[in-house]
Amino acid sequence: MNAPSLLRMRWEDVLFAHWAVEPSVVEAQLPAGLSADTYDGDAYLGVVGFRMASIRPRGVPFGRTFPELNLRTYVEGPDGPGIYFFNLDADDRLGVALARRLFRLPYYRAQQSLTETDDGFRLRSARIHSGAPPAGFDGTYRPIGPASEPEPASLEGFLAERYRFYVATDAGRVYVGPVSHPPWPLQTAELEIRENDLFAVNGFDDPAGDPLVHYSPGVDVKATAIRPVDAIIPGSG
Repeated sequence: MNAPSLLRMRWEDVLFAHWAVEPSVVEAQLPAGLSADTYDGDAYLGVVGFRMASIRPRGVPFGRTFPELNLRTYVEGPDGPGIYFFNLDADDRLGVALARRLFRLPYYRAQQSLTETDDGFRLRSARIHSGAPPAGFDGTYRPIGPASEPEPASLEGFLAERYRFYVATDAGRVYVGPVSHPPWPLQTAELEIRENDLFAVNGFDDPAGDPLVHYSPGVDVKATAIRPVDAIIPGSG
């Protein structure tokens, strides 16, 4: 029996920007128990921004809406392939506090805006979290191709279709958090970046080359409570 969902939400007007890097670049920053997941020998660092819409506990008919911006990579872990977040910046004091407490994710408070313009969508973020280093982002993205669901074996499928994330405590304990959603509708996109501190603030050099950029109008998402990777799901044995 699967565990019940803890939160429901919708991720809207999503920017996916991915840079290929050597696996060693990623693995130097991963906790023990996780390794870089690769596609044709490359690991990836992804800047992902979107509108977190109507996030709410299961059974509640309304919720909170705010922008979010994260830097992530893709990993192999004890429960299978997943996402590892280096940071998640969001413009919601309560949401940041709850995510840090319930999911142990590295969320930080930021002043942000995600607005639709004649050129697409402009996402701006300035971190204001007490005790955390400042980090800024300013970029405009727009879809330029038709929407389609990625093939599972494609690079787009490798990057987008992830259904769990991993987190680690300061003591090194690794947790997994399952998520569920329909396949992403993806469109090729263009991206103009005016500011991006996410690599530097997380200890990375700026990756070489241009990113692979996609846009998605969004998906509905359910998130389940995290658990230690060596814990047994009730009813699964």
